[in-house]
Amino acid sequence: MKDVQKELSAISATLSSLVKQVEKIVAAIETAGGKAAAVKVKKTRAAKKAKAPAKRASTAAKKRRPKKAAGNTAPKEAAGGQSMLDSIYGMISRSRGGITVERLKKRTGLGSRQVSNALYKLTKKGKVETLSRGLYVKKKN
Repeated sequence: MKDVQKELSAISATLSSLVKQVEKIVAAIETAGGKAAAVKVKKTRAAKKAKAPAKRASTAAKKRRPKKAAGNTAPKEAAGGQSMLDSIYGMISRSRGGITVERLKKRTGLGSRQVSNALYKLTKKGKVETLSRGLYVKKKN
């Protein structure tokens, strides 16, 4: 109990010194006519702990924020005018013993998720089958 009281008194003292610093800054701004440069206030560890949690941005503000451009998006068509599914299917059909996901990623420059999605779609269409985990071959009709 005494430890808690000591911590509370330390926090109280820190907050008091912060209030005095803020009052000095306000007085300096008022005397300079509002043109004073911003002064940084050094925060102590206790003051950081006593800081109130920041409010969350409203949903309206979130909607107004510009969306970040995704860095790993690939073009819809490859250099030869083919779609990514067609180019991946072509690579799989040209490979004799099958092709791995890692090799497809290197050849296409796509991310893991994009290659995985393309392979899933080709498997659902019945064009590709899995020999083992991560190894795909053209499905024999």
